[in-house]
Amino acid sequence: MLRELSIRNFAIIDDLTVSFFDGLTVLTGETGAGKSIIIDAVHILAGGRGSTEFIRHGEKKAELGGLFQIHNDNHPIFHKLEEHGIDVEEGTIILRRDLNDSGKSICRVNGKLVPLTVLREIGGSLIDIHGQHENQELMDEKHHIHLLDHFASAALQDVKARYKTAYDTYRELKREVAELSMDEQRMAQRIDLYQFQIQELEQADLKADEEDALNDERRRLLNFHKIFEHANIAYEAISGESNGLDFIGNAMEAMDNIVVLDETFKEASEAVTSSFYALQDAAYQIKNALDDLEYDAERLNEVEQRLAQYQTMKRKYGTTVEEILVYYAKIEEELMQLMNRDETMQKNEQLLHEMEQELAQLASQLTVIRKENALVLSEAIMDQLRMLHMEKAKFIVNFEAQEQFDANGKDSIAFYISTNVGEPPKSLPKVASGGELSRMMLALKTIFSTSNGITSIIFDEVDTGVSGRVAQAIAEKIAAISVNSQVLCISHLPQVAAMADHQYYIKKQVEHDRTFTTISEMEETERIEEISRMMSGAEITELTLQHASELIQMANERKNAMTKG
Repeated sequence: MLRELSIRNFAIIDDLTVSFFDGLTVLTGETGAGKSIIIDAVHILAGGRGSTEFIRHGEKKAELGGLFQIHNDNHPIFHKLEEHGIDVEEGTIILRRDLNDSGKSICRVNGKLVPLTVLREIGGSLIDIHGQHENQELMDEKHHIHLLDHFASAALQDVKARYKTAYDTYRELKREVAELSMDEQRMAQRIDLYQFQIQELEQADLKADEEDALNDERRRLLNFHKIFEHANIAYEAISGESNGLDFIGNAMEAMDNIVVLDETFKEASEAVTSSFYALQDAAYQIKNALDDLEYDAERLNEVEQRLAQYQTMKRKYGTTVEEILVYYAKIEEELMQLMNRDETMQKNEQLLHEMEQELAQLASQLTVIRKENALVLSEAIMDQLRMLHMEKAKFIVNFEAQEQFDANGKDSIAFYISTNVGEPPKSLPKVASGGELSRMMLALKTIFSTSNGITSIIFDEVDTGVSGRVAQAIAEKIAAISVNSQVLCISHLPQVAAMADHQYYIKKQVEHDRTFTTISEMEETERIEEISRMMSGAEITELTLQHASELIQMANERKNAMTKG
């Protein structure tokens, strides 16, 4: 669960650190105080899309950090961390993300730099944020199949993986068949192009290590005079008029005479002797190299031309020799297929037919599993909706068969709902109100929370469009989720705030012509006053304070009943 959140230079937040606890934490405050900014910070910390617009005006970067504590040793997050080589001590996971004004962000997990994709993968296993965006996804029928598959993931996993592998092969085969089905003129142009490219590459006769060897040879030829001059200096210093080797020979002879008299000089004597013979060998090698050195202007020209040929081939066919050779093998194979078009077409069409049969079988298995799980999901959703005062609601998962295969099989899936007796279920996006959508998504979250492994669930104003007994039902449902998972919730409903185990007040203030957002945990008296304000508006009276106190008392009784249940 999220234990601590730190935010610096983010939007109107200057520097903020807040600790969170088990159970239900509710964030309240005036509209525009910065409640949603805190949720935005958590979303970006978990790998969400960032922007320079979030950096506080006048600052170079925004800094976000979160400390998570996982007590379940079997939590899937530990396997993901191990896959990416990230160490964990005592179940502590620290996420950090800096947004720079250059547009780049720096991501770390337990101090290790990671790509944004890794941060998103790990953050998604720790935090589940539910806001108005998810309601919009519920309004788009193309997302419904993903929600059903998420519910049925355990049963679908194996078949769906096999289907995906087969579908990727099928798509590639279809592309090849389409390429071979091109008209005669295009095919002739493609054959001419491939023949020209193959001939050019064969004439170039590129070799994997030749370019490096040519660059070395070019460097030697260009620096011939420097090499010759310095090699001569070295040889003269050792064996020429400078008599360097003679001096060391004298030293060697002297050391030999000393060793006869005093063994303590033996090691030094051996070192001098070794140096003498090593220098003698070096002088011999330098002399041979000098004798072989010869400046060849014609060879330099040949090397320059060959290297230029390598650069030309790179500009046309790939950035490295390895890429060029891979491209050569690819077009050689494609040319052979084009030259044997009829035979290849017949073979590929047969393979395509076999692939379609395999896909049809796997897609049929997917449909069967989905339909079985759709019935279970429908019952579970209706159970949840009844608790959210949608007793008359009828929910079904509608299936239609597609003519063509896609990445999900051949199923077209849409959620249908009827909220009025006597009315047949219709497409959810067409008939559900805003409040009904909120309850629908809350029902799904409740169902998924038992199997997700998510440690922290965040609700961002899920109470939009509801009031009265529905608001109370939503409050109790959120509180029920918090029994098994840490829940953070932004709410304007006094019923939700009353259910909180911890309540924080978000406040916006101005100091020195700058706006700041602050957050503080509320004591019991402050909670009563805040909930009273949420119930009545700006004016707080003795009666509203009494009602707020009673609301908190009833909420505590309901929470106690949930815990015992």
